Amino acid sequence: MKQFISVNDLISVEHPIVGDAINALAIKALAYKQEPLKDKLLGADKRIGLLFLNPSLRTRLSTQIAAKNLGMEAIVFNVDKEGWALEFEEGAIMSGNTVEHIKDAAPIMGQYFDVLAIRTFPGLQNREDDYSEMFINQFIKYAGVPVVSLESATLHPLQSFTDVITIKEHLQITPPLNRKAKVVLTWAPHVKALPQCVANSFAQWMNAWGEVDFVITHPEDYELAEQFTKRATITHNQDEALSGADFVYVKNWSTYHDYGKIYTNDPRWMLTEEKLNLTNQAKVMHCLPVRRNVELSDEILDSPNSIVTQQAGNRVWAAQAVLSELLAAPIP
Repeated sequence: MKQFISVNDLISVEHPIVGDAINALAIKALAYKQEPLKDKLLGADKRIGLLFLNPSLRTRLSTQIAAKNLGMEAIVFNVDKEGWALEFEEGAIMSGNTVEHIKDAAPIMGQYFDVLAIRTFPGLQNREDDYSEMFINQFIKYAGVPVVSLESATLHPLQSFTDVITIKEHLQITPPLNRKAKVVLTWAPHVKALPQCVANSFAQWMNAWGEVDFVITHPEDYELAEQFTKRATITHNQDEALSGADFVYVKNWSTYHDYGKIYTNDPRWMLTEEKLNLTNQAKVMHCLPVRRNVELSDEILDSPNSIVTQQAGNRVWAAQAVLSELLAAPIP
């Protein structure tokens, strides 16, 4: 693995089929969960730079722990608060608020660190700009070292890999199904416009994994980009989607076509115990943070059906598996 930006980065000579590659990496992650320090010397004398252009809790802490488990030194830098304002546009005339161009900053970071992990965020103003992934692509272009996405403008691959691990883990400890597990991604209300990153990424990974029956449900006008949702079943009828579900992933996202808007905050889309009764006693997932009694009811979050805490804990093992692959890769 040369970088980790999307599910497609898992494909290799050893695992040319992406579904097989996902399973192999998930097995590795779950092995780390059982024995966190088994490769504690793999990253000895190596440094990872965690660069944040927006806030984080689980992503930041879990990646630091994962790096430490592999013997790496992790250095966190909040670019938006502690560094110069960066310019990313090619050919920019820097007579405004930006102080340093990414062309100058990224190569230096590449000398300081063996791996760079970047967290960016969409502006939700211009879809073309956000979906070009200019920020993270400029780091990849100029840093000269492997880059890991800690969330970008359109995707959150570490979260989605974690979600695969969590689903796989539960399927291993429950009675076997005589069918594929049904996984539902359902839109939920929120008080502000949120990006499509987590929803896009979850859809991309579920479709690529291919081992589940994947359904997306959302109100009209909340369609996600087809490049991420193709092959999924999509419905505006939440009850229909939830029927017989084994896992329900709850997440809000803003509109894609009329970009970054909120058209509805219909509270009837919040997952409740009544709605959960339509499922096959589904396990409920959320990437966190979650707005209680807006996105998800207390009765669900505090119930045995909720696996959000376990899901968040698995972030460490997802990051550790990814970092170990990058560390083991031959130096170009």
